[in-house]
Amino acid sequence: MPKTSARLLSLLSLLQARRDWPGALLAERLEVSERTVRRDVDRLRELGYPVVATKGPDGGYRLDAGAELPPLLFDDEQAIALAVALQIAATAGVGIEEAAARALNTVRQVMPARLRRRIDTFQITAVERHATAPPPQVDSGVLMALSAAVHAREVLRFDYEPVSPSRMDNGGVPRRVQPHHLVTWGGRWYLVAWDLDREDWRTFRADRITPRIPTGPRFVPRELPGGDVAAFVAGRFRGFDGSGDWPCRGEVILDVPAGAVSPYVRDGVVEELGPNRCRLVLGSWSWPGLAATIGRFDADIEVVGPTELKDAFAHLARRYDAAASGRNG
Repeated sequence: MPKTSARLLSLLSLLQARRDWPGALLAERLEVSERTVRRDVDRLRELGYPVVATKGPDGGYRLDAGAELPPLLFDDEQAIALAVALQIAATAGVGIEEAAARALNTVRQVMPARLRRRIDTFQITAVERHATAPPPQVDSGVLMALSAAVHAREVLRFDYEPVSPSRMDNGGVPRRVQPHHLVTWGGRWYLVAWDLDREDWRTFRADRITPRIPTGPRFVPRELPGGDVAAFVAGRFRGFDGSGDWPCRGEVILDVPAGAVSPYVRDGVVEELGPNRCRLVLGSWSWPGLAATIGRFDADIEVVGPTELKDAFAHLARRYDAAASGRNG
């Protein structure tokens, strides 16, 4: 790439990184004179980038939003990051797979050959965790409406579809919430919000939300319990009870290599004790559920503790024995 073109690319990246740049600071970062910076700014304007001069003691430049999209310039890392992001978009469950593929093809066509070769070696295959129950698709318009309400801090009204007809407590009536965060978890999209009618924090699946318009008045954001949205959502899916941990957690030793266990343990701890032996610390909503989860590993089990986990294994043993012998109960 010619030196001038490379410098223009660097200048554009700097202008995109922050709102205002003093001319002297830009010259220092680019290792050129302020006069060269002025000439390069004029070249960017000729390409369609709305670079405006700012007044003040230092004087400087700002990249304003333009009415038309000018030719885009990316450095190598930005181009690769964009291509990777577009490939990952196929796993987002937002119904934008085809659009992402077309955008990737457009970006690829204008890439230098050296970058195209790098992108072509990076191929992603999306594999659902449960082939019989793929994550539900979410309308992109719904996500945009939720995101806009979160950004504007406006009360959101929506209809929430019940999980099943027998669980009308989950829906059937409009909900009024203060939306705080839009997050993804396990291939699904969720809205974390303060429910105004129930006066508590709630987590709603985005694919079950039908927004109502207009939105309500603006609100002052509340402090999310713990202050960390990722920890809050993870806690909700662990049956969070305020302790920040699973309600039931136990420890066992399995006669199986750690490498055969760790790929299937998302938030547990696996410790290698030998070539064919490992320690597993895992949590669940209930002791029988924890025992059943551990039992899926085809290995002999030594329960380290607690007693409740041992009792759960005994309980399941009696139940499985009855099932094997054909006895009822």
